[in-house]
Amino acid sequence: HYECELVVRINRVGKCIEERFAHRYYDEVGLGIDFTARDLQREAIARGLPWERAKGFDHSAALSPEFIPLAELGGDVQRLHFELTIDGQVRQRGDTARMLFGIDRIIYHISQYITLKIGDLIYTGTPAGVGPVHPGDNLKASLEGHMLLDFDIR
Repeated sequence: HYECELVVRINRVGKCIEERFAHRYYDEVGLGIDFTARDLQREAIARGLPWERAKGFDHSAALSPEFIPLAELGGDVQRLHFELTIDGQVRQRGDTARMLFGIDRIIYHISQYITLKIGDLIYTGTPAGVGPVHPGDNLKASLEGHMLLDFDIR
């Protein structure tokens, strides 16, 4: 299953970052697609096992080759819109204002356990509308009108 997400690229080293300072640790964003093997996930859940096999397999994520400076997008990471289409049909529409946890809160939380380093990437979560992909499907993802991903499933 596909899960289109905003991806934040960390631009400085940080540990135990206070939420009010988290915005200083990124200045550009891209898009990614996190793929989940639902069959493996269901099996793991049924057996009471961790899900890492369902999330961490070859080609389990796509990442936009381009990241856009927030300044070019209006400067507010919590007011961004993105969209995923499959074979020309809109499957997901994301609005960062509707996220359960804002970007700065996510960075705060992660940095309590992991030292964030320059170039680290944070996939921030997906909006409603996840679903399966099939060989031959064409996926396109755009952020505020910038086409950042365009590829076929093989």
